[in-house]
Amino acid sequence: MNSKTAVIAGFDTVSPLGTELSAQWERALEGKSGIGPLTRFPLADDFPVRIAGQVPDFDPAPYPFLSPRAMAHWTSPVFPHALLTVHRALNHSGIEIDSTLAPRVAITFSSAVGGQDAVLAADRRMIAEHKLPHPFTNPNSCINMVGGKVSILTGATGPILSTITACATGLTSIITGAMLIRQGMADVVICGAVDFALVEPIVAGFFTMNGAFNPKPGLKAEPPHRASRPFSVDRRGFVISEGAAAIVLCSHEFSRAHGLDPKIALAGYAMTSDAHHFVAPNLATVSRCIKESLADARIEARQIDAVNAHAASTRVGDRVEYDALAENFPGRIPPVTANKSLIGHAMGASSAIESVFTIMGMINRTLIPTINYTEDPALPIDCVSEGPRRLEQEFVLKNAFGFGGCNSCAVFQKINA
Repeated sequence: MNSKTAVIAGFDTVSPLGTELSAQWERALEGKSGIGPLTRFPLADDFPVRIAGQVPDFDPAPYPFLSPRAMAHWTSPVFPHALLTVHRALNHSGIEIDSTLAPRVAITFSSAVGGQDAVLAADRRMIAEHKLPHPFTNPNSCINMVGGKVSILTGATGPILSTITACATGLTSIITGAMLIRQGMADVVICGAVDFALVEPIVAGFFTMNGAFNPKPGLKAEPPHRASRPFSVDRRGFVISEGAAAIVLCSHEFSRAHGLDPKIALAGYAMTSDAHHFVAPNLATVSRCIKESLADARIEARQIDAVNAHAASTRVGDRVEYDALAENFPGRIPPVTANKSLIGHAMGASSAIESVFTIMGMINRTLIPTINYTEDPALPIDCVSEGPRRLEQEFVLKNAFGFGGCNSCAVFQKINA
């Protein structure tokens, strides 16, 4: 490990499994689903999507920066949840951003969807009440404002950018942060992503493009927790959800100089573009992304102990990811966990949340189970469907793939004491 290797200094998340990290981890180990009835907005009788993964409410009282006065104009839920996870991740890291360190702290925390709910509310207000938008409508909907608010909260004044790669946004944020550290442009990077996309046009739009979960006609209705089933023979699309996760990176050199004790490093990474189709993934470039991440980590495929898959539960997407894994791990695909079976698909935040679960799994020597799994004979894969599995993990591959052909893969490495 060289001095510019990025290590994980701190992390935090909110997801449909809860708003406290330890409680989410316990629910994940128990195979509890965060999917339930969709209640973010009133549902018309003919609205096609009825279930979702929703983040429970949390008490903002312990956090002065989330007081009603401080958040009065920041109406989109992306802001309080982004700030909450960043604040707690920084506390977990033990890093204090003072005036000396601030110019060396970068921000890549981003969002795939942003606060589109604010634009929708303004449009409805103009139509129904003939009133102009609230002055904070555009700031609420501006995607890079999420990173801007993180900067204001933390005082970080280093490079800041929004790493928008659709459903891969969270992992791309982490990779970009590691790149800034590798290039010597930052010593610390606040990474992660937030998305709260449960607004009517977005949810309905995923249905009309045949992405969102669609029950099979003629069959008895299943409970919501059964709907998200990655790699399963009966998979029928993803369950739309929401959430946020923050990951604080720093250089190995910085961690030693400041007496930090990181447990996990980012050993390697890669990004590719499909140049193929606006939503359907391309096997060649997905497979190459995995291969190049292993090469960047300077390890052989046989050294990967587990895979945290993108696994959105779509027919084509899961097939391509399996084929890419089979190409890179001939004869032995490592155990694969698919966290979206538990939390649904939180858009750009998914891969950030899943990275936190990956890191926790490595620290606790345990793989989170994949629930709702029924083997697909065409995809022979070990999905850890029996429940949590004890496993020592030195290297774990994390995959994330997004609309527009955006592929990101990373190799996390456990740091030996």
